[in-house]
Amino acid sequence: MPDLLASLQKHDLGHLHIVAGFWGLELESRDVDSASEELCAAILDADAVRETIEILPPNASSALTALIQSNGKIEWALFARKHGEIREMGEARRDREHPHLKPISAAEILFYRGLLEKAFFDTDKGAQEFGYIPDDMFEMISEDMKGGEKEEIGKKVEESLGRAATPVEKVFEILANDHILDDATTYLAALRINLESNGLPLDKPQQAATLQKLLSSANILKKNELQAESVKKFLEASREDALKMLHAAWFESQTFDELRLIPTIICEGEWLRQNQPQVTREFLMNLVADIPQNKWWSLPAFLRDLKTKFPDFQRPAGDYDSWFIKRESDGQYLRGFAYWDQVDGALVKYFIQMLHWLGKVDLAAPEEGKEFTAFRVALQVAGYKLQEGKLVISSNGKITISRDFSRAVRYQISRFCEWDDVKQDEYTYHVTAKSLKQASQQGLKAEQLLALLVKYTKGSVPPALVKALKQWDAHGVEARVTTQTVLRVTRPEIVEELRKSKAGKFLSEALSPTAVIIKSGAESKVLDALTELGLLADIET
Repeated sequence: MPDLLASLQKHDLGHLHIVAGFWGLELESRDVDSASEELCAAILDADAVRETIEILPPNASSALTALIQSNGKIEWALFARKHGEIREMGEARRDREHPHLKPISAAEILFYRGLLEKAFFDTDKGAQEFGYIPDDMFEMISEDMKGGEKEEIGKKVEESLGRAATPVEKVFEILANDHILDDATTYLAALRINLESNGLPLDKPQQAATLQKLLSSANILKKNELQAESVKKFLEASREDALKMLHAAWFESQTFDELRLIPTIICEGEWLRQNQPQVTREFLMNLVADIPQNKWWSLPAFLRDLKTKFPDFQRPAGDYDSWFIKRESDGQYLRGFAYWDQVDGALVKYFIQMLHWLGKVDLAAPEEGKEFTAFRVALQVAGYKLQEGKLVISSNGKITISRDFSRAVRYQISRFCEWDDVKQDEYTYHVTAKSLKQASQQGLKAEQLLALLVKYTKGSVPPALVKALKQWDAHGVEARVTTQTVLRVTRPEIVEELRKSKAGKFLSEALSPTAVIIKSGAESKVLDALTELGLLADIET
């Protein structure tokens, strides 16, 4: 049988572009020969072939199986009788009617994906027309279908909602991690020192509301107040155990309601009391569990099948009218089945996003910055298993703590410091007079911070910082830096005249006979007074 290159070279450039589109490709070549070579090089890949076959509709999959079982070719009359014809049409009609978008048969589905070709071969009866799989493509498919693993995966795919993701849907991968543990540590420390949650150095700032609900579900918070023993247990647990703790708390919670946390909608009304988020969560988890592990799965296809087969998964008796839900952007109420995608579909997306945050699911998007269009049940979390991180201290009071350092220690140290943003898996803090003053209001002393730093750096704290912390406990603030507005004049007499004028009350300490401090906010008053004295002042910033 001819190989894929020879088969593709029989077609025009438009047909090659159609085939490339079904494989998630864009051809750059401008002639048939070059485009055929470019297309062959891209699609003759075991993973790409496997994924393309797995997303075929059932009728096309059956037709392909029949070809495989017949050693890659079947007499066309017999094949077409069971699996349908391929409409004959010229380039102009094809480009006008787009038959590949509305195939009438399994044969057309395979044909426009480059998996089926037609040709005449010599037989005992003379030349006969056959349908065939290009030779190199046939070898790749038949090799992949050997053994029971393929059969089991195929069975699993049939049981699952949706289909495997296309190459385009999974271009940019976002692997699961355990960073939610670090964000939770940051959030708890912020609550402990009464910092606002807005603007915290979180990996995912949009998680702030979710973290509050999640930590409450785990009984680490109660009415947004820290529960000392639970906080201690969570921070001192291994990363693996802490992640399991949060996952279990979320999955079993009767009060954690994903619907209320979706940022694009606002839920109102008494019906929320009858909402059962845990039942919904368990139902969706069972659907996700049916998806083959470590296989990229299409989110749009998953949502489409869910909407078709189980549209009322969270709605008792299919009630789409009594739930008062409005769109956040314009306040429009989303009542009726017509808004399923914006409410029920959005809930499924948020559910999968939660699984990702909890280290259970990888995500993928067509490109960086776009919404995810594929997900994969993760076999393991790409996190930190050992707490052997670094704690680095500078003499200027800067403290750098790596993500994989003890969360309990970072929680304690951060309460004495001002916080910088997270950069390259490192948390940066600064010991300042302001931060120590705030810590003292929480009943903390600088000597406690010093003891922590000495313990976890094995005594390698810079002497300058040791001295500063000891001096703070003994004397408090010993130096101040202030910003002042200074008036400088050419003659001492000008200052004297100003002091005698009505603007004199706005002048403060004299720095020299020709320089004086202006009280904050009084600059315009002094400028007006100078003008009345016949002087125009130049302002320097």
